[in-house]
Amino acid sequence: MAATVVVCPRRAAALPAAAVPALRTATAVLAAAELEPGVRTAAGAGTWDGDDPAALPDGTVLLVPAGHPAADDAAIAGPDGAALLDAVAVMDRLRSPGGCPWDAEQTHASLLRYLVEECYELYQAIEDEDRTELREELGDVLLQVLFHARVAAEDPGSPFGIDDVATGLVDKLVGRHPHVFAAGEQVHTAADQDRRWDELKQAEKRRESCVDGIATAQPAVALAAKLASRTAKAGFPADLLPGGGSEDHGVDDGVADGLDDGVGERLFGLAAAAQLDGGDPEAALRTVAREFDARVRATEKAAAADGADPHALSADQWRRYWAATTCV
Repeated sequence: MAATVVVCPRRAAALPAAAVPALRTATAVLAAAELEPGVRTAAGAGTWDGDDPAALPDGTVLLVPAGHPAADDAAIAGPDGAALLDAVAVMDRLRSPGGCPWDAEQTHASLLRYLVEECYELYQAIEDEDRTELREELGDVLLQVLFHARVAAEDPGSPFGIDDVATGLVDKLVGRHPHVFAAGEQVHTAADQDRRWDELKQAEKRRESCVDGIATAQPAVALAAKLASRTAKAGFPADLLPGGGSEDHGVDDGVADGLDDGVGERLFGLAAAAQLDGGDPEAALRTVAREFDARVRATEKAAAADGADPHALSADQWRRYWAATTCV
């Protein structure tokens, strides 16, 4: 093929970085009519008449959008993730003057219910092992991220955009994986990485309590499980958990490994009984979880006031200071 075919994002006014050397040495630059006008202008491209790319003169660079028939034989394609530029451009168009009135009216608060719904729909697609639905629902969750970032960019007091969100994520991932992105440190197992992640997160966030950062708005069962998991990592004795427990966290190995369906049946039975008795199982469990959260914090403060390190309490220390506090 005489022409070098370059695939560009469909709706974003951007060129793949890999195309820059080819453009610098090109004898002619042409663009498909379907390409975003901003890309054609930026590249100084003429309009391609649609003839066979193989018939174009040597040194010609042909710019086509993703999905164009000529893209099948592309010499230069955008990197993985280039289509995200299209998604950002579409969101910008929808939210800008002349776009969609409904999209333009949305706020972070008005979008909350959609965020929750889309996450649950993605959860169901994974449970159902439906690959088609999985791909679609991932897109719907991505839309929520793009939407909230676009709304945030318009904030008059403290604006930030999708690039700020992505940069923060990259910094976090790199910073919490020094064994991957920095020389010297080594992590050999997933369990080691889990512990190291918690250590780095603790240092980064400077959290006062082992339960800081837990989203208390999540469903009650998930909240209780998260509180139990986080406090266990802090050395909290399992027998002090609400409802009692044992040193092995009150479950056998099968349940701990998620292999015993009986735990689900027991949870269902408790919820059903509470509901049929006129109670609210979600509210009841949430109340206990919030009280447990508050008592853990009170115990840590009591330990700190006594000169102990609240981030390194032994089981005996947990028991001693726990006994000195009450549920709040």
